[in-house]
Amino acid sequence: MTTTSSAPSTASPEAVPAGAATSDYFRLDDDLSPEEIAVRDRVRAFAEQQVLPLINDYWERAEFPWELLPGLAELGIIGTTIQGHGCPGMSRKAAGMVAREMARVDGSINTFLGVHGNLCMGALNMLGSEEQKDRWLPAMARLEKTGAFALTEPEHGSDSVALETTARRDGDCWVIDGHKRWIGNGHAADVVVLFARNTEDGKVNAFVVEKTDAGEHPAGYRPEVITGKVGKRAIQQADIVLEGLRVPAANRLEHCRSFKDVSRVLQATRGGAAWEAVGHAMAAFEIAADYASRRKQFGHAIGSYQLVQSRLANMLSELTAMQLLCDRMAELADRGQLSNAQASMVKMATAQKGKWICNEARDLLAGNGLLLENHIIRHMTDMEVVSTYEGTDFIQALLVGRDITGISAFN
Repeated sequence: MTTTSSAPSTASPEAVPAGAATSDYFRLDDDLSPEEIAVRDRVRAFAEQQVLPLINDYWERAEFPWELLPGLAELGIIGTTIQGHGCPGMSRKAAGMVAREMARVDGSINTFLGVHGNLCMGALNMLGSEEQKDRWLPAMARLEKTGAFALTEPEHGSDSVALETTARRDGDCWVIDGHKRWIGNGHAADVVVLFARNTEDGKVNAFVVEKTDAGEHPAGYRPEVITGKVGKRAIQQADIVLEGLRVPAANRLEHCRSFKDVSRVLQATRGGAAWEAVGHAMAAFEIAADYASRRKQFGHAIGSYQLVQSRLANMLSELTAMQLLCDRMAELADRGQLSNAQASMVKMATAQKGKWICNEARDLLAGNGLLLENHIIRHMTDMEVVSTYEGTDFIQALLVGRDITGISAFN
């Protein structure tokens, strides 16, 4: 990462100053509130000073840096927009700053925050009773307990509404059987919001699976870490087999009565994925612009050549479009005016543009772009993951297409 400045360069092409480029070309951050600026600066400082020095090693070993959790807790960002229960109650734009600035350094840590604070805590906040919120959210806001969100199944990724995991009532418990996959932090979480289909009425319900007092997962919950990933390697996902898992009736979230309630949670998280894409794209552009100013070939900095300048200009143009989309999305969300289709369009567009920018930056660095020490390859492969989760580009396009035509292309 480089520290950027908005000051124009007056240097000759052969001596372009490092860090002359700015990734906030339209000065959108000038309109942030003092509270939003404070959040941005706290997360940026933590990410650059605490995460960046160690993340490549954890990423290469495919291990999560648990040592960072106390520092993350001290930032006061866990739970972002949730009001009360020990959560900060941020604006949507402030929450966007959290995702953007963390992803600007590393996507794995940002995914942990998204899974724990947005998906798991968000589901508890949106679907739980007041008693259930009081029971779980405060400890999670302090990161004394970590969370996971278990929706995706091996045969139902994009088609999550067709989930096959079942729950049947048995006295004062629910008995759950099924299979979940790609569950971030699902192997280690203290609190897992798990979705299953009620065998009585076929409706999707949400259940909270908790570790025992001894710190073990309950009988019938068997997670196994998925290995061999090439992106988001420092956050681990689990494959979870559920066989006769007994969950207390008090752990069924009161306000989850159908998949429509699940969709409300998912709509809220698409914004986080879009802001994350912006963070990865900002990092890629900044690294590429800095590299172009320092790397010399044929006697000159490569930033002095027309083709390189054209590529940087197009990268910045696409990045600016991403930022504008996210800014407007946050404004609409804070007004309660953001539709599912609008959220899908922003997620689709930012994922596409973010992938392209990261690929362009990797190519501009040539062979050096393949080295972890230059960070680009980590951002590039992490963007492949961002493009996939919270709904692939194809699924988001069909959601927007349905809104345009009034015709559903889903069978």
